[in-house]
Amino acid sequence: MKKKKAQTPKKKAKPAPRAKTRKAQPKAKPASKPQKSIKSARPAAKAAEKPAAKRAALLKSSSITLPPDYRPTDKEPFMNARQLEYFRRKLLAWRVELLKESEETLESLQEGGLQEPDIADRASAEMERSLELRTRDRARKLISKIDSALHRIEDGSYGYCEETGEPIGLKRLEARPIATLSVEAQERHERMERTHRSD
Repeated sequence: MKKKKAQTPKKKAKPAPRAKTRKAQPKAKPASKPQKSIKSARPAAKAAEKPAAKRAALLKSSSITLPPDYRPTDKEPFMNARQLEYFRRKLLAWRVELLKESEETLESLQEGGLQEPDIADRASAEMERSLELRTRDRARKLISKIDSALHRIEDGSYGYCEETGEPIGLKRLEARPIATLSVEAQERHERMERTHRSD
């Protein structure tokens, strides 16, 4: 009889490990959720790496020596290191020129404090001053656009349309290095402006 009693508790002990394995299964599901967050964090890490790589490429491009007669062509890859350096130098030269002109305008405005005795002469002098101020304001806006174009060269988005993401085109960039839209997108904008004005 003692042997039979000893055997019955052993049979009852077997279901206990099954209950433990059932409890362990729900714990495995929350463990899979952090893995999803790790996967979502990986693209963010890659996105953070991209600007650093682009900046490194730009540092290399700044040491690129361009021949004096270099002009970007369609035969070479679009917005390669040489083309980026070419447009960077073009934008910087344009910026320096605009800053010189604005300094000259300031000097002429400071010197032009003399009052003209004749009313007609005074009126023409005022017209000249207002014209100079308008051109200075236009130059200030251009300088900010040049700065944003230089920033786009740094982040690797220069030369591509802001709306479509397609290449703007070398001819358009040669004519207007601060362009942010392709010819088609620019025409679309102008059409929209005309329709809004007519309304």
